[in-house]
Amino acid sequence: MNGVLVLNADLGPLHRVSLRHALRMLWRQVAVVHEAEPDQAVGVYPMPRVVRLVSYVVTRWRFSGGPAWSRRGVLVRDGHRCAYCGGSASTVDHVLPSSRGGRNSWLNTVAACGGCNQRKGDRTPVEARMTLRVTPAAPSWAALARR
Repeated sequence: MNGVLVLNADLGPLHRVSLRHALRMLWRQVAVVHEAEPDQAVGVYPMPRVVRLVSYVVTRWRFSGGPAWSRRGVLVRDGHRCAYCGGSASTVDHVLPSSRGGRNSWLNTVAACGGCNQRKGDRTPVEARMTLRVTPAAPSWAALARR
């Protein structure tokens, strides 16, 4: 299980939390079970898949410029798949290498496996004769919350 989805009081998705965190939210009565695993319980609570907040939380910041860049965010955006070979990704690669002025930004980084990242090295994909399977793009809050 990838955690428990937290919905706002208006049923809009907010984020995912661990099962332990979701149970604490239920115990503190800041959330209620919206959807549960059938015939499974943790103590007195049904095993939650989705919880809904009791009070509406203003999320105006979510509609601003989008989430800030992070390594974890790049891996989530790319589905933990290597942008070069399609294998399982564990690192982040700069399309334009940092040594050549490449920055940590959504448009310059992709998820990569260790082999492809090492093979590409300090070169651009064209110089390394490696094609990108995906085009880097800045994700929205909603796109990251869905994964």
